[in-house]
Amino acid sequence: MADFVQVSTATETRDQAVELARSVVTDRLAAGAQIVGPVVSVFWHAGEFGTGEEWQLLLKTHADRYAELEAHLLAHHPWKNPEVSAVPIVAGSDAYLRWVASTTGRNPAE
Repeated sequence: MADFVQVSTATETRDQAVELARSVVTDRLAAGAQIVGPVVSVFWHAGEFGTGEEWQLLLKTHADRYAELEAHLLAHHPWKNPEVSAVPIVAGSDAYLRWVASTTGRNPAE
């Protein structure tokens, strides 16, 4: 089942998150997106400690689509160096994973 990943990134505003989600799902780079927020972020940036509110995106896709999804996020993200990370989906219902595979253009039999 490690053929699937959940990719996360975050934006400064809800509208930015919705636009990124719309663009990746429309392009079938992700089967679906969940937007969570606002969330509080605590971080180091440019040598300074900071806090702020962000909108987190959780994107589900086939592992084979990760490179394309990452490239799309980096090209369309409003930040210069956004978080784009993926974790394997180690388990999931068969029907759900078939949906992710078919929605992202991957044949579940591959």
